[in-house]
Amino acid sequence: MSSTSPSDAVPHRPPTSEPPTSDPSAPNPSASRPPASDDDARLAALGYTSRFRRDMSLWANFSLGFTYLSPVVGVYALFAFSLATGGPPMIWSFLVAGLGQLLVALVFGEIVSQYPVSGGLYPWARRLWGRRWAWLSGWVYLIALLVTIASVAYGAGPYAASLLGVRPTANNTIACALVILVIATVINFSGTRTLARAAIIGFTAELVGALAVGGWLLLTERHHGLGALFDDFGAAGGGSYAAAFLAAGLIGVFQYYGFEACGDVAEEVRDPARRIPRAMRMTIYVGGAAATFVALALVLSVADVGAVISGADPDPVTTSLTAAFGSAGTKVVLGIVLISFVSCAMSLQAAASRLLYAYARDDMIAGSGVLRRVSATRHVPPYALLVAGVVPALVVLGSKLSADALTKIISFASLGIYLAFQMVVLAALRARLKGWRPAGPFTLGRWGLAVNAAALVYGVSAMVNMAWPRTPDAPWYDNWIVALSGAVVVSVGLAYMALTRHYGRGDAPAGDAVPATATAAVDPRPRTAST
Repeated sequence: MSSTSPSDAVPHRPPTSEPPTSDPSAPNPSASRPPASDDDARLAALGYTSRFRRDMSLWANFSLGFTYLSPVVGVYALFAFSLATGGPPMIWSFLVAGLGQLLVALVFGEIVSQYPVSGGLYPWARRLWGRRWAWLSGWVYLIALLVTIASVAYGAGPYAASLLGVRPTANNTIACALVILVIATVINFSGTRTLARAAIIGFTAELVGALAVGGWLLLTERHHGLGALFDDFGAAGGGSYAAAFLAAGLIGVFQYYGFEACGDVAEEVRDPARRIPRAMRMTIYVGGAAATFVALALVLSVADVGAVISGADPDPVTTSLTAAFGSAGTKVVLGIVLISFVSCAMSLQAAASRLLYAYARDDMIAGSGVLRRVSATRHVPPYALLVAGVVPALVVLGSKLSADALTKIISFASLGIYLAFQMVVLAALRARLKGWRPAGPFTLGRWGLAVNAAALVYGVSAMVNMAWPRTPDAPWYDNWIVALSGAVVVSVGLAYMALTRHYGRGDAPAGDAVPATATAAVDPRPRTAST
């Protein structure tokens, strides 16, 4: 690792002679891919020397984000729960969450364009605010990522059991989940080039499979017209439908993250300052459209929505697929579904391992000496990857203690991801109000402040919805499980910070997004890197 001292922190600099455009889609005559040496020089100016190889193209980077977002995983994992809770209108949550997360993706695009450093949310928060805020943001994001990996592997269990022709018992689900974790880990250990190829294969299989399955369901197994999308089929139970819709909206909330993974591997992408913001937006557009199409096809293919709501049909996905494709055809579809789950787990592991590596490179966590090691032959952080495989496996094994483990795991994972996102969005808004002006090739121009504020409002609203207690008959700790789990993670992180003070050990630049003149106006003392 090579880093500058605090006094060498890169100061805020105005845009170069090539003005950024406020229109992300506008052509840029100088946007041709620079040689890798230019990318490395840019990274060195930010205080780092990379040990990764830039083997990811734009399409590979987009595919990584797409397979992490995974329309098939997001829809299939929660379709039964959301349809039973909110009826067919739950599909509109895809639109609401998609627009909200697009705002977040635009903010992230500005940040990564200026700071294309591996690790994503942690280094972004470090440059925007400082070491303490960055440490806590990274901690929340790391825990949420590890739990999300477990939720994806666990969610694949019933489909793997159906494919193998065994009963989806808790033990079978756990066994299948562990196998998926092993496969994903082996792919990641093989190197960035293999990861990129696997991501493209996963993207292709998932997109083609989603379009083919959805199209066939609409052609052969459609039982309702579009009017069903406005009929709750009694899901509200005589109460306010708004409450049922917000609860069912977990499917939309769970769907739209993954785009940030494009930035987690910034040092493995050529021309990251331009390509990653574009890949993030592509992930939202293409992934969101595919997820909505899959959900639409499934909703209209469910013959008896009332049976799903009453609990008589607990697995409407398999019911619809079997009716449309027969048992043999369903196994082919389930095979594609499992590819999607493996690809998603693989992309999540890549993101988590790069975050751990970035932490360790700045000496911000226990075991940094091991976790920052990069394989000389594979060019991946093997020990960080090992953590990203072992910890989710332990969470999967612990799921045996809960009857509704999947819903609880996904609820916390979603809250943790959103909390980490909003910590960065808040840091960006604070920095912007203090004088930060995004200086990368991609900026939102005069719309930046409004988009940043709107992204924060959406994110906070989504977190309140996720944490809201909705099971008054359950024990209080079960009713508040999502909020409590989030509070526990933050509390443990704060305790870790206070006891170890790892956040202050590294000398990498921090807090330098805000212009030095703005800081001096508040504090006349000489400015150093923020702590």
